[in-house]
Amino acid sequence: QVQLVESGGGLVQAGGSLRLSCAASGSTFRLYTMGWFRQAPGKEREFVAAVSWRGDSTYYADSVKGRFTISRDNAKNTVYLQMNSLKTEDTAVYYCAADRNSVIQTSARRYDYWGQGTQLTVSS
Repeated sequence: QVQLVESGGGLVQAGGSLRLSCAASGSTFRLYTMGWFRQAPGKEREFVAAVSWRGDSTYYADSVKGRFTISRDNAKNTVYLQMNSLKTEDTAVYYCAADRNSVIQTSARRYDYWGQGTQLTVSS
């Protein structure tokens, strides 16, 4: 089992940058595909990015491609989401998730463990 704790959210101006972190407990962290999702008020949770267990494969939603970068440090049991050129439409609660499947998935239903989320607000 994996427990996930996100951090790094906050208030940032449009065009700015922020890095989210997700710390995981458990020695098997390195075996999980890790993903970031987000949910804005009144909207469904949506896929943002994912990284394979070895960190050598990533996948992004079109809306963040070229602006966000997902990475992981298995030695630190941590996954990151570097967010640049932020837009007001990026405002949401961001969730970290772990998937026991080695193939990157974009559906939230495929992920097994979730953090509590961290709020990102981008002001204009």
